[in-house]
Amino acid sequence: MTADDLNAPLGQQLRKRRLSIPITTSQVMAAVLTLFLGVFVVWAVVGNNPFGGEPIVAVPINLHPGPAAKTADGQTPPKVVAVNPDAALAVQAAPGQMASPPAATKTITIIDGKTGERKEVVLPAPANDAAPDAGPLDQKFLEMSAHGAIPKIAADGVRPADAFAQPVKALPGKPDAPRIAIIVSGLGVSATATADAIAKLPGAVTLGFMPYGSDVAALAGRARARGHEVLLQVPMEPFDYPDNDPGPQTLLTSLTPQQNIDRLYWLMSRLQGYVGIASAMGARFTASEPSFSPVLREAAKRGLIFVDDGANPRSLAGRIAGANNLPFAKADVTIDAVPTASEIDHALGRLEMAARERSIAVGISSGLPVSIDHIAKWAKTLADHGVQLVPITAVALKPKQT
Repeated sequence: MTADDLNAPLGQQLRKRRLSIPITTSQVMAAVLTLFLGVFVVWAVVGNNPFGGEPIVAVPINLHPGPAAKTADGQTPPKVVAVNPDAALAVQAAPGQMASPPAATKTITIIDGKTGERKEVVLPAPANDAAPDAGPLDQKFLEMSAHGAIPKIAADGVRPADAFAQPVKALPGKPDAPRIAIIVSGLGVSATATADAIAKLPGAVTLGFMPYGSDVAALAGRARARGHEVLLQVPMEPFDYPDNDPGPQTLLTSLTPQQNIDRLYWLMSRLQGYVGIASAMGARFTASEPSFSPVLREAAKRGLIFVDDGANPRSLAGRIAGANNLPFAKADVTIDAVPTASEIDHALGRLEMAARERSIAVGISSGLPVSIDHIAKWAKTLADHGVQLVPITAVALKPKQT
């Protein structure tokens, strides 16, 4: 305050002091923000809506008209259920009636945003969900392990390999026609590639599933529902491991038999309903009798078959399988070793020639789109050529009867 201000009358000094109180812009903004947050908190507490702030849609649906108030034109007004569109479209039956989900529908549970009430609602299945899974398996073929359900022979002696095998009918007028089994491998990791294989390939083609996909059990169930036999591909140690690593829980020659069996149980528990197991890589493992024998004994004990991919000429699979009465098959031709259209067609021709020479032949392929397309096209011509396409259990060497 200046000297002139001090000499001014007292009333004038007081007025200047009142007018000089500082109010900054940041203080004004802080006050406005505090007021806004206070209003928001009060609204959230009173509203009690966990979906607050998200868009909703009101859908009129009337599945089962019941005794209800009529509109002016004599019609029963539909029920209206408001839900979060990211969750579902809710369907509600009339009071006192049980809504039976029609075919190709799904039932889910939603939570009312205001009351917290849980409601069962029925949804139409997605258009691309045309292949349902095969449903729950008979529990007599399952045994609980530390990792989950794994296969077992039923108390009446029926093996899973027989229970889950697909029936085979001889070609009309050609009961002794040569037989070809084809395995498309590496499925279950990519849902799109797996769905493509299930949809395009005939049911007689066997599908091999790797155990790592997030939805591998459901995909394998869909394959079985479409008539495919299913194999579990078991990752085994290659010569250049760990530079070439098949994945988690790989069976290794450096582990004890008990450790490998524990890993095998984990792999087996990832899906159900398969007729057998197949090697995935495994050049070093399948050549080591101390490591490989316990695994094949376990497969025989559980009523499965074993399929060797044919990549390792030093594999002991045939000899060990025979010693343990284990049904066994080995791939004769790798169909897409060179994954081009012309080479795939040439490989399928060699496979057909092998079947004519030896009565049976086995081919193995990856799930590449080009492989799937050419196998599907070729399979349509086989019957006209007098050759029958069959699932893998139809050509596996059977164990001795005990």
